[in-house]
Amino acid sequence: MPKKEKKAKTPLSEEEQLLLFQQKLLAEEEMAKKKERLLSQFLKDKLAKEEHNSALNLNKINTQWRTVLREVKTRELLKDIEILSQTFERVVDCKDNVIKSLAKDLSEAEEQYTRALCSHLHNVDQLLALQRRRLSLLEESYNMELEALTKEFETERKTIIDQHEKEIRYLQDIFMAMEQNYLDSEYESKLEFQSMWNDLKNMNLEEKHFLRLQLENTVEDLWRKFQDVLKNYTDVTEDLKVAFETLQVKDEKSSKEIEVQMKKIQKLQDAITISKGKIMIHSRESENENRYIRNDKELVLIQLRKLKSQRTQARAASQKNLVKLTLESNATLKALRKIVDKGEKILKLAEICRKFETEEEKVLPFYSSVLTPKEQEGIEENLEELTEELTKLIVDYIGMENFWKRYNKVKLEQLSLQHRRAQLLDINGKLQGMLKQYLDGISVSDVVLSQLNPLFIVNHRSNLPQPSSTPIAHPGDKQHPTT
Repeated sequence: MPKKEKKAKTPLSEEEQLLLFQQKLLAEEEMAKKKERLLSQFLKDKLAKEEHNSALNLNKINTQWRTVLREVKTRELLKDIEILSQTFERVVDCKDNVIKSLAKDLSEAEEQYTRALCSHLHNVDQLLALQRRRLSLLEESYNMELEALTKEFETERKTIIDQHEKEIRYLQDIFMAMEQNYLDSEYESKLEFQSMWNDLKNMNLEEKHFLRLQLENTVEDLWRKFQDVLKNYTDVTEDLKVAFETLQVKDEKSSKEIEVQMKKIQKLQDAITISKGKIMIHSRESENENRYIRNDKELVLIQLRKLKSQRTQARAASQKNLVKLTLESNATLKALRKIVDKGEKILKLAEICRKFETEEEKVLPFYSSVLTPKEQEGIEENLEELTEELTKLIVDYIGMENFWKRYNKVKLEQLSLQHRRAQLLDINGKLQGMLKQYLDGISVSDVVLSQLNPLFIVNHRSNLPQPSSTPIAHPGDKQHPTT
């Protein structure tokens, strides 16, 4: 034994000491690792338990919240049923009263109708009698006027016939006198024409005889000369003698033809003078007629220009009216289409809104005014102080009163729902924050450990923020609309 103790007390070398120190460190590290493993396993188990417990708690909270909401909803539904039953009874009573009043009005209207019918028939009989008397008087006056008119017509007819016969006789006498004057003037003009024609004929014959004598003298002189020349000529040219004889025969024939043509020329000159006189007369008449025709033509042209100007003005006015009418019709069609589209849109929206109406709104769509009698009197006094134009406008918009009631009611409900939604969102955010803090308090993590623990209680105080005492409005509460 002492030997062993001596051996144990022998000093160790540095290498052995290092080895021992390393072994100790390794053992300590293994122990630390084991502790960490155990601690991590413990924490994992604890975290799993906490998660399981939190899920169970959430389910419990949700079930309790659902039960609370169901109870609240049942209370609201019971209240709604009571309200609907009361409103239904009230509406039934109102309708019974209306039916009774209508029955009374109907009986009174029937009595009034019978009275009015009797009075109407009596008045009709009186009017028929008056009409018959009036017709008899009118018939008598008509017959009297007819007799007077027939007498006047007969007298006027006789006077007109007598005057017509007198005028016909007078015109016949005038016609006979004019015809006699015309025959006398025609006979005198014929005599004058015959005398003038005889004078002219005698003068022409005398001139012709004088010319013939002169021509005969000249012809004799020429004949003598011609005989002398002829002798000389015959001596010179016997061949031309035969030609001369033929020419002489031709000359005689031509002289006869000249006499005939002179007679024709004289006749033509006489006809020309007569035709010139007729032409002068006709030209004067035609000039007068042309003047009248020109005047008529100018008047017709003036009227034609006026009519053309009127036609152009009428066409321009009709075109303007047509353009205006087309534009106005297009504008009206567009406006009507917009109105129709707007009406269809309103009807669709009304159908959609009808689906979301409550039973109370279906039974009583229009609420009565919530104003006090004093406020109502004040409004009436203010209406009396308004001008006539404003009162007319207010009267025109009285028909929209029910619409504005429903609109105001919907607007107020919308505002109340928005306010309620904001409150619920605020409460929900606070509850979510509290729930998150609670879950963070029951969980273990580096982030949670670095922050304040809400489950850590000191002196009966925790780190949880106290909820503000805000009044919680139930979803079934409704605000009464005001006007």
